[in-house]
Amino acid sequence: MIKTQGLTKRFGRIVAVDKLDLDVREGDIYGFLGANGSGKTTTVRMLLGLVLATSGDIRVLDQPMPRSSRSVLPHVGALVEGPAAYRHLSGRANLAAFDAMAADGRRADRLRRVDAALEQVGLGAVDNRPLRAYSLGMRQRLGIAGALLRKPRLLVLDEPTNGLDPQGIREIRDLLLSLHAAGTTIFLSSHLLAEVEQLCTRVGVLAQGTLVIQQDLDTLQRPTGRTFVRTPDVAQVRSLLDGQVEVHDDDSLLIRVSDAAELNARLVEAGVRVHELSPERHTLEDVVLAATEAGNGRRADS
Repeated sequence: MIKTQGLTKRFGRIVAVDKLDLDVREGDIYGFLGANGSGKTTTVRMLLGLVLATSGDIRVLDQPMPRSSRSVLPHVGALVEGPAAYRHLSGRANLAAFDAMAADGRRADRLRRVDAALEQVGLGAVDNRPLRAYSLGMRQRLGIAGALLRKPRLLVLDEPTNGLDPQGIREIRDLLLSLHAAGTTIFLSSHLLAEVEQLCTRVGVLAQGTLVIQQDLDTLQRPTGRTFVRTPDVAQVRSLLDGQVEVHDDDSLLIRVSDAAELNARLVEAGVRVHELSPERHTLEDVVLAATEAGNGRRADS
């Protein structure tokens, strides 16, 4: 769905994006992570043809961009750096105007699309107040509604939950999951690890314009080789597994062991009361921080 090769953007002497090789596959919810200023938004703008690359190749929906933008963009919904809109018009009027500019068609069809998009993002009951009276969260919802008007094959979102409260974030997360289940591929740019961890199937991480991770989320969150055990019999476990217990407190232990099922059987056989037992996994935060620090170090040494 999205593929770049050697994608680079320079602003004078500043390299904002450096030799980026993105691979977003059909059916992905791809989380594009990075700190503010890492080059995420510049990358998104290049993918959509809003900014020209200094060098490198871009393919979206298997067509070269920006050369094929006229045939590609009608199948792509996008929200970049917040929604562009007329502040004196209502949300519904803004979406109707946007839809009229984007496509031909009957007014009745346009109004149905607008109403459906507003319902999807939780703004179906919005009144006719002008956009300048909207909260930041409402404006974000409206921007997402605009991206959904044409039922896109590919949805490109830059910080879509910006300004939303926890309930709003959950509603947008549920919406994106339902769109994905219906066949939409989603490219989600964010600096929020928790958001990406709960939504995405695949992750790319930028550090100072360089892609330092691109991998399936399940692979990144692989087991560490340790198993967490919660039990009131900590002393007994330490005696039984002398040398394998790496961390412990009054009611839990971290045990270096390769087979959690075998460990459980051994503990139960020894009469240990096991209240909880699960493999420890790498957290996305730990993986991203390690890769980002390594990437920043390489850039500093170059």
